[in-house]
Amino acid sequence: MLAAVVDSPGRLADVLAVREVEGPPAPGAGEVVVRMLASTVNPSDEVTVSGAYGTRTSFPLVPGFDGVGVIEAVGPGVPAAALGRRVLPLGSAGAWQQCKRLDHSWCVPVPDDLPDDVACFAYINPLTAVTMVERFCRPGVRAVVVTAATSVIGGHLAELLTARGVAPIGVVRGTPGRTVAEPSRWRALIRTDEPGWRERLRALTGPRGIDVAYDCVGGEVGADVCALTSADGVLVHYGLLSGRPLPARCFTEPGGPRVELFRLRDTVHGDGRRHLPELFAPVFEQLRRGLLRTAVSHRVGLSALAGHLQAPAVGHRSGKILIEPQR
Repeated sequence: MLAAVVDSPGRLADVLAVREVEGPPAPGAGEVVVRMLASTVNPSDEVTVSGAYGTRTSFPLVPGFDGVGVIEAVGPGVPAAALGRRVLPLGSAGAWQQCKRLDHSWCVPVPDDLPDDVACFAYINPLTAVTMVERFCRPGVRAVVVTAATSVIGGHLAELLTARGVAPIGVVRGTPGRTVAEPSRWRALIRTDEPGWRERLRALTGPRGIDVAYDCVGGEVGADVCALTSADGVLVHYGLLSGRPLPARCFTEPGGPRVELFRLRDTVHGDGRRHLPELFAPVFEQLRRGLLRTAVSHRVGLSALAGHLQAPAVGHRSGKILIEPQR
């Protein structure tokens, strides 16, 4: 079968190769083989391939955390009714190959009314956004800031927050050609490439400061947002797009806000696999209503993925790549 393989850590476009590999062996007890139907590329894939999570990542590696497939073989102990069922195959990377072998307990059934090109995006961004809003946006929260507001997950957060009557303030880099998906959902957008952006953010949030900040940037931008967060507020740090961690002062400054390090992996792996369908239920409901959708910029067969990632225009796309593993 075809698989996208990374033999050693590095920049995704530089180290990814698509090649023929041995297909998965027959599933063992409690296991299934899933034929992948669709997948996508996320920043979490690029961070993993870079080697940032060295303690839990081994190479060679087949990347891909997001994807949907259909169960085409079952091992002993797996109900025969599972055959032919569309699922999200979770628990590990490996969506960028034509077939993935895994324990059936990691398979989340996908509702029949969600097409493949919607279901394949259900995991990383929508589940993160839904979980963080439910966990941290409590009643009474009014001043909310979202960094990397032009990102897909930034748009998801704005969609969920406005449904609760909270219009967030977005922080963006001001990258040419990058805009938020729906400007009406944002109270204001602050560009960090413009002088005085911290003062404008302070003026917007008022003397009380930020109630909740959702930060996936880190570095000095994350630190500046943290400094403007109320002492009884919370900064939810869930990504590292800057490549730099939050400075130590964010955690040690007297009178500073609570800093929560949110990792979706902890929620999924720590929730107990029997609860996975329940965890995804609100995500599927939002998708069914046409919310938390992800724009697709390109549809790429797995065989063409490496070349597509090397194309200069990929870094400026306005939507996600949808990978079709069977071609």
